[in-house]
Amino acid sequence: MDWGSTWDFLWHFLIIFGWIAYLLVLFQILTDLFWRDHETSGVVKALWVFFLIVFPWLGALVYLLARGKGMAERARAAALAAKQQTDEYIREAAGRSPAQEIADAKALLDSGAITQAEFESLKAKALS
Repeated sequence: MDWGSTWDFLWHFLIIFGWIAYLLVLFQILTDLFWRDHETSGVVKALWVFFLIVFPWLGALVYLLARGKGMAERARAAALAAKQQTDEYIREAAGRSPAQEIADAKALLDSGAITQAEFESLKAKALS
């Protein structure tokens, strides 16, 4: 592929950069519109998509100006929900703390369900 002079290369580079930048913005807008925004009706969503296809840069700019604040708030809420789910999973996967294990073993010892030797074994296992 012959790209011609350096200026042709620069021009092609800028066109490709602009196209990729638009695609990134478009995917962010579509994600916001269809996955995060549950209040907008289907007709309004269809009009936004039509506007984004017919007038790509203008449509994206108008969307960001008109709904940018709400878009940021929805993205923040989604990030917080994902963080909470991750933290909950980590707590669940990590199991209980050694103090909880020892307290449960102590309760079993006090109720007579286990012997002192079994309690010491469970305590050593929890602390290891």
